[in-house]
Amino acid sequence: MASERDARRWAYLDKAAAEIDALAARGALMGGNAFSSVLLVKGELTDAEKGGEAPFSGADGTALRASLDRLGYPPEDWAWLLTVDEAGEPLDAVLLREAVCALDPATLVCCDEAAAALLREAYADDLAALESLDEALLAPGAVARVLGVRFLNLGGFAAALASGDAHEKQVMWARLKKVPPLGEPF
Repeated sequence: MASERDARRWAYLDKAAAEIDALAARGALMGGNAFSSVLLVKGELTDAEKGGEAPFSGADGTALRASLDRLGYPPEDWAWLLTVDEAGEPLDAVLLREAVCALDPATLVCCDEAAAALLREAYADDLAALESLDEALLAPGAVARVLGVRFLNLGGFAAALASGDAHEKQVMWARLKKVPPLGEPF
């Protein structure tokens, strides 16, 4: 019985690895814990990231990880996905949607307008079905529930940090507090 369970677990891991490898081969850039409940999505790269630094390894990543920790998420419970390829070109909307589906987060945090625009395109039909206009437009601060995933558009997280404006940072924190960890049962 135990070996059958182990074989099934390995099959799930192999399937996930194959999906992620196939998405990477098509240009999707992602990292972190592929089995996490939080997916951080961004399309506006910092100069350091454009120069080869890993996404979310700068001030924005540090602040987001600290915020998630403060909300009660385990430190390893996040993954990231860029909405641009290695050349800085926007991903195809279909590829973006496939990547989000493969990572299967409970919560997607959209960090900037470039990412929000591509997510709106990738999920246009699903967003159009929502009753709230703010949710359907992925307006900054609105939490939209799409296909069982909570979508939150922060509306420029890195820019808010870089501005040094304490009020802008408070706005980002207030938005993040809208997506605390989901308890069980889900």
